[in-house]
Amino acid sequence: MKFTPLSPRTPSPDVLISEVGPRDGLQSVKATMPTAHKLRWIDALVASGLREIEVCSFVPAHLMPQMADATEVVRHALTHPGLAVMALVPNLKGAEAALAAGVHKLTLPVSVSHAHSLANVRKTPDDMVAVLRRVAALRDERFPGVSIEAGLSTAFGCTLQGAVPEDEVIRLAVACAEAGANEVGLSDTTGMANPAHTRRLFTRLRTELCDRAGSAHMHNTRGLGLANCLAAYDVGVRVFDGSQGGLGGCPHAPGASGNVVTEDLVFMFEAMGVHTGVDLDKLLAARVALQAGLPGEPLYGMVPEAGLPLGWAQKGHTHEH
Repeated sequence: MKFTPLSPRTPSPDVLISEVGPRDGLQSVKATMPTAHKLRWIDALVASGLREIEVCSFVPAHLMPQMADATEVVRHALTHPGLAVMALVPNLKGAEAALAAGVHKLTLPVSVSHAHSLANVRKTPDDMVAVLRRVAALRDERFPGVSIEAGLSTAFGCTLQGAVPEDEVIRLAVACAEAGANEVGLSDTTGMANPAHTRRLFTRLRTELCDRAGSAHMHNTRGLGLANCLAAYDVGVRVFDGSQGGLGGCPHAPGASGNVVTEDLVFMFEAMGVHTGVDLDKLLAARVALQAGLPGEPLYGMVPEAGLPLGWAQKGHTHEH
């Protein structure tokens, strides 16, 4: 079955970097960042030129106190013109709250691994497709301008189940698109992907879904995060998730640490001449706001540690480090 786009993202300049740290990162650390610090960090991320940020998830506060201020965070993020404000929602109740808060886009996790899905949301993958269908119906009825992305987690393997069949990934991707998702992205939740696997799976996804094929959400658990992003880029992917400082993982997938570091991802593309629209100096400066809100939390990244190369030029500016 071939799909046509409903409301595709049209990344400009060349790729769109979607920052997921305020959601994926913060819900994976034990400490809760104070709301005022969250807002300052988001402001600093926006100032760097990031145009899409997953700012929170709408989940019960007693289960995830790090996200108890989700509505306030969304309302603040909405004050930034031109910023696409995203929130993750695991169910219809979360979607109702996120839509009421005014988000531009919902991300809904659909794990391909049965074991991970049951651990994460206590539902099977196909149960989650049914949830997505109800969320899409609510969106269509009351918030038709809001986009929905289904994020297929554990698409490249699972620490609980092991191997995940590629045919099952594609079957679920098609089911999500049929259920009303504008986009379907692939997530390497457990850091088990390699470049050949990434290239093969995203090629199949794009063949099946055309413009509804969504973002690459890769983890650096085994050091292959950037290599996998480049492999996805090579087969046409133009939207990439990153987390500042490499914060994040999955609390329900043991050992699944380490999102791709946004700073390193931006540097890789800019060094290749692939423009992200993100100012690296300002992005590096945003780490100060992040660290202030999570004192003592380790932050990662090769570029922040090494600095920008001598004579690094971006957007017409030359820097000497």
